Amino acid sequence: MTTSTATSKAAPTTEARGATIIAFPARKPAAATPVDDRLTVSLANLTAALEQQRAAVAAWRAVLGELKSTTAGLHESLQTYNASLGTLSEGVAAVGVRARALEEWADDMVAAHS
Repeated sequence: MTTSTATSKAAPTTEARGATIIAFPARKPAAATPVDDRLTVSLANLTAALEQQRAAVAAWRAVLGELKSTTAGLHESLQTYNASLGTLSEGVAAVGVRARALEEWADDMVAAHS
């Protein structure tokens, strides 16, 4: 806009100025980008890995349960075996005492007839 230095007898006109707002068109959903695809694939892989881990932990817990049962059975078997060994030890000790008594008797017989 240029301004004239000459004086004008006409009154300046004022025009109503208004702004027209132009709306941008709404964006259409963009096609999946490679980054979105990679993220989707990564999330799917992570979900699959978590499912595999859940299955592995469940199997591990099941095996631990079996191990606990097996070791409890082994403990009972060892207790029974230990009791049997105690009985056997008492029997062997009794036989040992009897064997020494027979040995003394035999020594006494030999000494008596010599």
